[in-house]
Amino acid sequence: MERKRTLGEYRAIDLTMFAIMTCVFEFLVTRAAHTWFPQELYTVSTAAILTAIVYMRWGAWGAVNAVLSGLVYCLFSEAAGEQYIIYCVGNLFSLLSLVFLFKVGKERVRTGQFLSLIFPFLVQLLMHGGRALTALLLGEPPAGVAGFFLLDSLSYLFTLVIAWIVKRLDGVYEDQKHYLLRLQAKEEKKGG
Repeated sequence: MERKRTLGEYRAIDLTMFAIMTCVFEFLVTRAAHTWFPQELYTVSTAAILTAIVYMRWGAWGAVNAVLSGLVYCLFSEAAGEQYIIYCVGNLFSLLSLVFLFKVGKERVRTGQFLSLIFPFLVQLLMHGGRALTALLLGEPPAGVAGFFLLDSLSYLFTLVIAWIVKRLDGVYEDQKHYLLRLQAKEEKKGG
């Protein structure tokens, strides 16, 4: 008889996979930006969409992805020490999106035509706002923080496109407890 994984084991595996994806994708886009497109004024990041997916799947555990994406970005863009604080702490402001997610309901956000896009957009906006606020608190002049929104503006579009795609993939953009219960009910219905 095959031993089934516990929810904790499943969550650990899932979170590890998303942490690895966050590190790999953020490394790739950071390296590409600094190697192939060093003169471009804009950047693209996977931080918000991967964090939003983990928030949807596991709630506050997505904070790990928020911090990891900041660390990887800073590490591979040869950032100064203060930038590590700005990106890691700033990205954690995305935790505020969980208020929206739990108030509206994960299932309504998952299945809603616009809610499914509003949530990752909010995660992206809170990350940028958090970085800007953290930079201001560290002494950056107000004119300097506009870049957190402007230089990363393509990430909004990128985040929305990926959210639109993953919404259509069964179980990816869904609370995992809900998903596993839905699968179990489907199996019982098939077997019964």
